[in-house]
Amino acid sequence: MRSSVFRALCDVAYEQAGIRLGEEKLALVAARVGKRLRALNLDDEAKYLDVLKRDDGTELVAFLDVISTNFTSFYREPAHFDRLRADLEQLRAQGQRQVRIWCAASSSGEEPYTLALTLESVFANTGVDWRVLATDISTKVLAQAKQGRYREAQLKSVTREQRAQYFERVSNDGEAVYEVVPSLKAHVTFARLNLARPPFPMRGPFDAVFCRNVMIYFDAPVRQGLVNEMERLVRPGGLVIVGHAETLSGLSTGLEVVVPSVYRSRGP
Repeated sequence: MRSSVFRALCDVAYEQAGIRLGEEKLALVAARVGKRLRALNLDDEAKYLDVLKRDDGTELVAFLDVISTNFTSFYREPAHFDRLRADLEQLRAQGQRQVRIWCAASSSGEEPYTLALTLESVFANTGVDWRVLATDISTKVLAQAKQGRYREAQLKSVTREQRAQYFERVSNDGEAVYEVVPSLKAHVTFARLNLARPPFPMRGPFDAVFCRNVMIYFDAPVRQGLVNEMERLVRPGGLVIVGHAETLSGLSTGLEVVVPSVYRSRGP
């Protein structure tokens, strides 16, 4: 891939999604854009760039889908879910009847369904109205998340009891997989959202916001805009949780540090 084309594609990724790609990503971008060249029967990355520039939005979504990194797993960074559970138990003890959680980067669904399992374990049979809003920029992973089907190896962090109660074994093109049961899916809403384009359409307030392992792809201005929106949307006293490798250091924020990567809103 010519460096001029690579830089132009990087500009598209940043302008449209806030994703900052360095020179070290050239091989990765070339390989992933190659998938789109084959799909569109094109033989040159420059021609693909022309397609993007003339596009009505459809190919742009496909481009962002292929360059997005979507690694995730059930109960990834488990201490965060322990922290959330402690807060949820306190809300239950206080008699709160409605709980809302925002999963800002849902990927293929493992994180929002882990949140759902955590909420269900605290509020089952209590009558509490709890829901998870799960957002992502990639339509591809959102479609996978809505389907909620996972191979057995992907459920290694899910307990045997949880698998028996909240997953159904089904056939997917002849392969045995496990699908999240409808009763749990009903609590999770998936929607496309570009985290680099505030303000967001949600009103909140959310009792907790999980925005993990996504800000590492953003520069300071994009991170600041995202943090401003999380502060606006989380309730006073609510949690904002980022990835263990991330920090809000250097950003203007009224959030107070609970432990590294976990913050709490002090409210207005």
